Amino acid sequence: MKILIVCTGNSCRSQMAQGWLQSFDKNLNVCSAGTEPAREVNPLAIKTMKSSGIDISHHTPKSIHEYLNEPWDYVITVCGEANENCPVFNGKVRQRLHIGFYDPSRAQGTPEFIESEFRRICNQIKTKMYDFYTDEILNGDGGPTCTCGANRFCRCN
Repeated sequence: MKILIVCTGNSCRSQMAQGWLQSFDKNLNVCSAGTEPAREVNPLAIKTMKSSGIDISHHTPKSIHEYLNEPWDYVITVCGEANENCPVFNGKVRQRLHIGFYDPSRAQGTPEFIESEFRRICNQIKTKMYDFYTDEILNGDGGPTCTCGANRFCRCN
């Protein structure tokens, strides 16, 4: 099972999603990439995941262009900009999903507030990635969809 998580900078949300999915099942081949990759993984993303027992300190941002010719079971965008700007894959993609999250690196305020935003988004990512894992990977039945015709992770209603 090959899963690619895509975000704009590949420095925060996609890295956390990759870490969570790999923690659920070591047999999954999970990668993450960005449409405009940053130079490094956000230190608060690393710190937040470490406090959950997951080490992503060895992760590095990568460009989505490294993965365009590969086959994927799932390509999941985790931010709106990446969803809108996701390039066409030359390799086979079985299913493309969008499971969007607020970017905690945009939070402003006290250091405590910013850290709380990272924890909040990290917990949301954990929950949604676990839902994805159980619904799609373990059960594999496709599950319910939104009334708009999108997948069950859509929030338009």
